[in-house]
Amino acid sequence: MEPVDELAPDGVLRASINLGNPVLAQGDASNPAGVTVDLAREIAHRLGVPVEFVCFDAARKSFEALTTGAATLGFMAVEPARAEQVAFTAPYALIEGVYVVPDDSPLSTVADIDVAGVRIGVKEGSAYDLFLTRTLEHAELVRGAEGTDVYVQESLEAGAGIRQPVSAFAERTPGQRVIDEAFMQIRQAVAVPKSLSDTAVRWLHETVEELKASGFVAASLEANGQGGVRVAPAEGRAQ
Repeated sequence: MEPVDELAPDGVLRASINLGNPVLAQGDASNPAGVTVDLAREIAHRLGVPVEFVCFDAARKSFEALTTGAATLGFMAVEPARAEQVAFTAPYALIEGVYVVPDDSPLSTVADIDVAGVRIGVKEGSAYDLFLTRTLEHAELVRGAEGTDVYVQESLEAGAGIRQPVSAFAERTPGQRVIDEAFMQIRQAVAVPKSLSDTAVRWLHETVEELKASGFVAASLEANGQGGVRVAPAEGRAQ
């Protein structure tokens, strides 16, 4: 069986796009843009089929599309909890998770955050929600539609999120500052249902590696206003 037969069994590649991550996807469901959209179009082109975008406002919904069959291609952070149900390529981009706190907060490092009595606002089902759920020992997570929103609404001690949007939030919101130290590196990869064969996953992995090496990923990030995002280094095999 050829990769196209598994990735586009009815002749159309359906790609799950998370519009809730403004670093990797912009626009709206009727006209999505961003590096994930560009990658999906290029993968569809190489398969010789049209692409259809299935757009969501959160990573957990984009992930669910892969597990329910609504999509056969997705873009999300590599996380152990997700890897139980989907297969990942090596990462194509690296972004960072950071905290925002009030200007007058005594919290100034990542280590300061994980203490009893600190509540952290996170976007439910996000990569940093999953990461902090399995790594925090003392702080408490408070989940909502957006980490910074629940942080403000419930007057929490900290909010968590992706560096670029968290920094933008702090700049436009008086009395906020970002803890510059990242609490995690978020490895963004292409994902497919676990049911796909090793051959299809390997083809996709090699395609992503080629698009990284050729400068395609870097050029797409730059063209979509995300030139500060790091392209992931080359990796030899699929996850």
